[in-house]
Amino acid sequence: MILLKRIREGGLKPYPGSVHYLQAATDTGLRRAVVSSSANTREVIESTGLVDYLEVRVDGLTIAERHLRGKPAPDTFLVAAEELGVRPDQAAVFEDALAGVEAGKAGGFGYVVGVNRLGPDHAEDLRRHGADVVVTDLEDLL
Repeated sequence: MILLKRIREGGLKPYPGSVHYLQAATDTGLRRAVVSSSANTREVIESTGLVDYLEVRVDGLTIAERHLRGKPAPDTFLVAAEELGVRPDQAAVFEDALAGVEAGKAGGFGYVVGVNRLGPDHAEDLRRHGADVVVTDLEDLL
């Protein structure tokens, strides 16, 4: 998940820019989902206080229940868009992993945002794998 960072004690904390972006998206009425292969996504989202910003969750449990293919296949993103009632070509994918960027492109999403938290080489890799734009923080999009 691109919304969270590991803190020293081994827990997770939301990136402030991710929270600001989610607040702005919520305030403007944009639909919002989280897509993760983790089976613990619900617990993580609840423990970090992000649950009110996310309308749909597609996670490891969903993948197992629905027999979805993982990234770079677009299945998880397509299910999230469907549950939000949004056409993929009218939706954006935000990803920090190369396989996730590939999945967004493969799913025909209207815009794929690469989130680079690793440095210049990773930013270029995100672009090569299909990111339309690369940012270091979601707040850069506001």
